[in-house]
Amino acid sequence: MKKKLTILHSNDLHGDFLEEKDVLDDKYTGGLSYLAGYVNKVRTEEPNTIYAIAGDMFRGSVIDSEYRGISTIEMMNLVAPDIVCLGNHELDYGLSHLLFLEKCARFPIINANLFITTTGTRLFQPHKILNIDGMKILFIGIVTEETMKDIKMDPLLGTFVDTDDALIEVERIINSYKTEDIDLTVLLTHIGFEEDQQLASKLPPELGVDIIIGGHSHTFPEKPAEVNDILIVQAGTGTDQIGRFDIEVDTDTNSVASWKWGLYPVDTETAQKDAAIEQLLKGYKSQTDEKYGRILTRFDHILTHPQRCQETELGNMFADIIYDMLKSDIVLMGSGSLRKTVLGEAVTMQDLMEFFPYKGKVFLAPMQGSTFRKAMQYMLRDGFDTEHFEFYQVSRNVRITYNRTTKVIDITVDGVPLDDGKVYNVAIQEYHFKNVEECLGIPTAEIEGYPRCRVITTSDYDVVEEYFNTHAHLTAYLDGRITINS
Repeated sequence: MKKKLTILHSNDLHGDFLEEKDVLDDKYTGGLSYLAGYVNKVRTEEPNTIYAIAGDMFRGSVIDSEYRGISTIEMMNLVAPDIVCLGNHELDYGLSHLLFLEKCARFPIINANLFITTTGTRLFQPHKILNIDGMKILFIGIVTEETMKDIKMDPLLGTFVDTDDALIEVERIINSYKTEDIDLTVLLTHIGFEEDQQLASKLPPELGVDIIIGGHSHTFPEKPAEVNDILIVQAGTGTDQIGRFDIEVDTDTNSVASWKWGLYPVDTETAQKDAAIEQLLKGYKSQTDEKYGRILTRFDHILTHPQRCQETELGNMFADIIYDMLKSDIVLMGSGSLRKTVLGEAVTMQDLMEFFPYKGKVFLAPMQGSTFRKAMQYMLRDGFDTEHFEFYQVSRNVRITYNRTTKVIDITVDGVPLDDGKVYNVAIQEYHFKNVEECLGIPTAEIEGYPRCRVITTSDYDVVEEYFNTHAHLTAYLDGRITINS
C-alpha cells in the first residue's frame, strides 16, 4: 500500500524570529510567525505532515541571548515541531542549561551519539518513532564532533562527555528496531552537507536508511543529493525558506515509492502570521528594544560580511578594533563569530549583540612565524571555501596571498616577509585558542606557554562596544589582506 507523507524541515534557525520587509515589492519575508503560519497551512492541507528541525535553533538574536534560549523554547513550543535534533549552538549556554531547556520543551529533542564516557549513558533520547496514519517513521539524531569544542572548554565536563561515531550509533539503533515494522527511516543530522554524503556512502544498504535531513553547513541545495540510494537535503539557514518533501511511502516494501522536494519561500504570499506567536514575540521584542535600542555609533555606509570564507569589510573592521585596542603583532578574528551579513548605517546595541553574540576572552598566543604560516596553510586547505571550515579575518598589518595551483602561501607582517624563526604575539579568541589543533591545525606544543598564555581581555564584545561608543562615522573596506589566486 502507498501512503502520502509530507516532511517539512528547517535547520540553523539561529533565533531568526523577525520578518524583514522587501522595500521593492512591499512584501514581508521570513520570521517565526510566518514560518509557523506556513507549517500550520500545510498541516491543514496535508494531514500526514511532520515538521522536523535539524539543529541550531539558538543564538543569533538578542531575544534568544537575553533569555538564554528560554524565549526560543517558549516560541517553538507554539510552533510545535514533531522532532528536533541537537546542533552545536544548542550547547552555547552550557550543557546543564541545555538539559534544563530540554525539560521546558514540549517536543522531542533527539541525539544518539552524545555520551557520558564513564557510564556509556546517552544524554538525550537517541531516536523517536512517529506513528502517522498507520506508518512508523524512525528518526535518529546525530550531531557534529564540533559540539565537543564547546564542551571541552568546560573543565568539569570536558573529559566526561564525548561524541561517539555516528555510523556505529545509527547501525546500533536500526538493528535494535528491526523487529518493528518501520516504514521510513530518517537521519536528522547536524554535521554538514558534505559529511552527510560521506555518512550515507558508509551506511550498509540493508539498514534501510531512506533520507538524511541535515544542518550545520547552511547549504541551499538545488536538489537532493543521492548517495547510496539515500536522499540528502538541507534548508539553508534562517526562516526565509523551508524544505519540503512530498513522499509516497510504500508500506509493503518499507521504502520511498516516489518523492518531490524543494525549498519554498516563507513570506506574505505563502503564509499568514501565527497570531499566538506574534503576540508572544511582540512582548519579548518590546523588552529587548527598550533595553538595547540605544545607538552606539554610525557607519559612513552599510558594511557587509557576505561570506565567512573570504576577507570582508566587517571582518576587517572587527579585527582592526582588536588590533588597535589590545596591541598585538597579529589579530586572528574568527570569521564565524560574525553572525550576520550586514551592519549599519546606525548601529544599536541590539544590532551589535546580534552580529557579534559571543562574549569571550582573547588570548595572546606567542607563535613562531613557521607555526603561523602552518596555521594559515591549514586555513586555506582544499575545500576551505566550500566546506564549513574555520576561517579568520586578519588585522590590517597582515597580507596573505595564496595560490590554489601551487599551494604556495606568501605572508607579510608590517610590510616585511614573515620570519619563520621570529616569535609573533597573536591575538586569538578563546574558543579558537582552546581548540587550536582542530581550528588551526597546529599542535598546542607549538604555542609557547600553552595553556598559560596571557589573557588580554575577558570580553572581546566589551572591547568592540567601547570602541563604537567612542568613535563615530566609521568605515571599512577591502584592502587585499587575503588574496586567493587560482
